[in-house]
Amino acid sequence: MVMNILPPAPTRLKIVLASASPRRRELLQMIAPAFAIAESRNVDESHPNDIKAPDVPVFLSRIKADAYADYIGDSMVLITADTVVICDDKILEKPKDADDARRMLSALSGRAHTVVTGVTLRTTTRSISFSETTTVHFSALSDSEIEDYITIFSPMDKAGAYGIQEWIGAIGISGIEGDFYNVMGLPLHHLYRELKNLTI
Repeated sequence: MVMNILPPAPTRLKIVLASASPRRRELLQMIAPAFAIAESRNVDESHPNDIKAPDVPVFLSRIKADAYADYIGDSMVLITADTVVICDDKILEKPKDADDARRMLSALSGRAHTVVTGVTLRTTTRSISFSETTTVHFSALSDSEIEDYITIFSPMDKAGAYGIQEWIGAIGISGIEGDFYNVMGLPLHHLYRELKNLTI
């Protein structure tokens, strides 16, 4: 008989994730056995031009949390997050089309770049924000490898036009410095400890 054993909860508060990302939902489940999903809300994710690229994710995670200010109830913690890929001090957004994805992957090929995720935890009385940075090293990618990835995996929903957990990560990423899960969209190690220490 196989028993379905769940991990211990990091907090007694009700955890609510405000994210449409299926990857973040899968990741959070690794450290939180039960959580709710907040209904999607329209949020203006633009940011001032004078904000440095590594500071953008935390800024946006706070903006997202602000959009749910009226949603947060007693004994609840809301989680919002934003992830950016940074190359040459510029943010690589989700690609607009295949040509844009091709341009991004070509820029990342044979080089190191950083992935930064900003997270905000919001309760009725507290707001905690933090960010996590991971350096990702790509080997040189051939034109055919880039074309195959774009055609087969269609990475239009991913910042920087790639998913580390997919084929491109297996054949193209030679190493990382930092949290692997951060590159996927949620820094689980840091988040777990923040939730564990959170009180209201």
